[in-house]
Amino acid sequence: MAAHRKPRQRWLSGHTARTAATLALAGAASVAVFDGSGHADPRLSPAEVKSRVDALYREAEIATEKYNGAKEKAEKAEKSLGQLRDEAARRTEKLNAARNALGSYATAQYRAGGIDPSMQLALSSDPDQFLDRASLADRAGSRQAAALNGVRKRLQEVEQLRTEADGHLATLRARQADLRKHKGTVTAKLGAAKRLLARLTEEQRAEFARFADEGQGGAGNRATRSEARDTLQGDTPKAPHNRAAAAVSYAYKAIGSPYVWGATGPNAFDCSGLTQAAYRSAGVSLPRTTYAQIAAGKRIPRSALRPGDLVFFYSGISHVGMYVGNGQMIHAPNPSAPVRLAPIDEMPFAGATRVV
Repeated sequence: MAAHRKPRQRWLSGHTARTAATLALAGAASVAVFDGSGHADPRLSPAEVKSRVDALYREAEIATEKYNGAKEKAEKAEKSLGQLRDEAARRTEKLNAARNALGSYATAQYRAGGIDPSMQLALSSDPDQFLDRASLADRAGSRQAAALNGVRKRLQEVEQLRTEADGHLATLRARQADLRKHKGTVTAKLGAAKRLLARLTEEQRAEFARFADEGQGGAGNRATRSEARDTLQGDTPKAPHNRAAAAVSYAYKAIGSPYVWGATGPNAFDCSGLTQAAYRSAGVSLPRTTYAQIAAGKRIPRSALRPGDLVFFYSGISHVGMYVGNGQMIHAPNPSAPVRLAPIDEMPFAGATRVV
C-alpha cells in the first residue's frame, strides 16, 4: 500500500485486542489533552474522553474516505499520463523515421544539383517553422509531397500528445496535493485522539475500556472468528449469490485484523478497504470509497438485507460494513478496534446496496 503503512504486527482478537489497542494509544508519550481548541482540559471524565475520541475517529474516517478517493484519482491520472508519454514516444519514433526518409530524398536531390526549398524546411530543427510554412510541400514532386505531408501529420500528432500530457501532469499534481491535504487531516485527528488517551490514568483506562466495550455491543463483539460464525447459525438467511457468499467468507477470515487507514488488505483494512477486498476475492471489482460503493450495486431497503449486502452509515456515507445476517455485520471500525462482528444498529443507518 502506501508509505505510511507500518510492518504488520501480531494482533489479538476480540476484547484482548481492543484492550491492547487502547493501552497502546494511552501509553503514548505524556502530553497535554486538547479539547479541539488547543487548550488543556484535565477535568475530562473517561466518558467524555470516549465521546471526544469517537468524534475524532469519525472525523478521521471522513478524511480517510476523501484520501482514498483522491488516491484512486491520482493513480488513474498517473496511469493516463504514462500511457500518453508512451504513445508520444512511439509517435516520435515514427516521426524520426519519416524525417530520415526525407533526408534520403534530400541527398538524392543534392547529388542531382540542389535541394528543394521545401526539403530544407522539412529537415529544419524548428517544428513551428515547418508547420507554419508547410504549404511549400506542394513545390516538391508527388512522392516528396506525400513524404512531407506525412512528416507534418506526425509532428502535429506528437505536439498534440505532448499538450495532453502537460494537462494530465497538472491534474496529477492537483490530485497529489489533495492526497497530502487529506493525509494531514487524518494524522492530525488520530494524533489528537492519542493525546486524549495518553492523559488517562490506569483506573480511567479501565473505565474507558468498559465504555468502549459497551459502545461496541458488549460480549457479542468479543467473539473470535469461529464464535462469530456460531452466533449466526440456525435461521441465518443465505447469500443471494455464490460470489456474495465468497465475500462473506473473506470477511469472516478478516475478523481480528487491525484497522489501518488507507489499507485494503490482506493483513489490515479500513472500512471500505475491507469490503473492496472481500468482493475482490470473489472476482467482483468495487470502487474504493464508501460514497462510490453505495452506487456500485442495486439499492435495497433495510428489510430486504441478505448476507453479502453492503450497509452504509451516517449522513455523509462515511462508513460501510458487510451484512452477514441476523442484524449483524462485519466491519473495520477505527484504530481502537480490529475488524469485528457488530450489530448494524450501533451506528446511524444510511442505506444498503446489493453488489451481486
